[in-house]
Amino acid sequence: MTTTNPVFEEATLDLLRKRIQEVPEYPIPGVLFRDITPLLGDPVAFGALTDIFASLCDRYEATTVVGIEARGFILGAAAAARAGVGFVPARKAGKLPGAVRSRTYQLAYGTDTVELKEDALCTSDRVLVIDDVLASGGSAEAVLDLIRPSGATVVGLAVLIELRFLKGRERLAPALGGAPLTTLLPM
Repeated sequence: MTTTNPVFEEATLDLLRKRIQEVPEYPIPGVLFRDITPLLGDPVAFGALTDIFASLCDRYEATTVVGIEARGFILGAAAAARAGVGFVPARKAGKLPGAVRSRTYQLAYGTDTVELKEDALCTSDRVLVIDDVLASGGSAEAVLDLIRPSGATVVGLAVLIELRFLKGRERLAPALGGAPLTTLLPM
């Protein structure tokens, strides 16, 4: 897997870092939530983040971005549009019509289920998965497992924030199968 912060300007990363708000005891006691809403509300910061993720689409020759619900939708859709590639949402259970593939996974504080439409990807797709936070790695691992049956190639996983103490990177190494994991802001 690639190293954290491959070639991004420190001033840009600092701008992103300053626009993330820490919310203690949310969504449950003992959790420090990283809220990216202020970053999304700043057109300069959001534009810079979109440019970074779009550059990763170019670097890895992605043809499709898969964004993980919910904030991965925002980041992934913007990056896909900027890069001129397709976008596929990985949704929570029961939110997609038609035939879907499902995986239940462990969160840092519970369980959840994620789904992909069965016909959303094909063997010629080169997929970059984008999300806001890598915590324990459960949701990203589940999404990677959902992509495999389509025959699409995962070219990488990119996240804004990585909570390193939860060791999601280590958990994802086998699921990534050698594809790079790019973290912009390790915490």
